[in-house]
Amino acid sequence: MKLLMHSCCGPCSIYPLEVLKAEGYEVTACYLNPNIHPFKEFEARLNSLEKVLQDNDVELLATSPYGLEMFIHGLDGQFTNRCGYCYKLRLNETARLAANAGFEVFSTSLLVSPYQNQEKIIAAGLEAGKMYGVDFLVKDFRSGYRQAMEKARQMGLYMQKYCGCIFSEEERYLKINK
Repeated sequence: MKLLMHSCCGPCSIYPLEVLKAEGYEVTACYLNPNIHPFKEFEARLNSLEKVLQDNDVELLATSPYGLEMFIHGLDGQFTNRCGYCYKLRLNETARLAANAGFEVFSTSLLVSPYQNQEKIIAAGLEAGKMYGVDFLVKDFRSGYRQAMEKARQMGLYMQKYCGCIFSEEERYLKINK
C-alpha cells in the first residue's frame, strides 16, 4: 500500500520509516513545514531528512518553500492555538498532495514525538483525510522516540532544540533564561 509520510525532520522520521516499511507500506516522504524558523533551521532539518531518506531508500516527493510570513498570517492572531493551526496546515497539504498523487494513505512523523499533542495531530489528520478522500494512518510511534534520537546522534544528524516555529524558539530561550 502506497503511503505518503509528512516528515518534520530526519531524526523524527527514523522510527516511523522503520515501522511502516516493516509493515509493508511503500513509503514516500514529503517535507511540508512552512512553520519552521529561521531559514537556516528549515534548511538543516531538510538536510537531515534527506540523509535519512537516502539511507532508507525513500523518495522525497515534495518540499514546501520557506514560509514564515504565510504561517504567521495564517494564524490570524490566534497564537494560543498555533499548534492546532500548524498541524492542520501541514496535514491538509499532505492529504491534498497524497490524494492528487494517488496515495492510498498518509501519516506524519509528528506522531513519534512525546512533546507533540497527539490528540490534535490525530484530529487534524483525520479531518484532512476526510476533506481530501485519503485515509490518515493513526499510529503511535512514541515508543521508538528515544531509540530514534540515539540513532540520529550516531548518524551525526542535526538535532533541533525546539519544535520549529518562531514561538517555540522564543519559549526555548525564555526557559533557558529563567
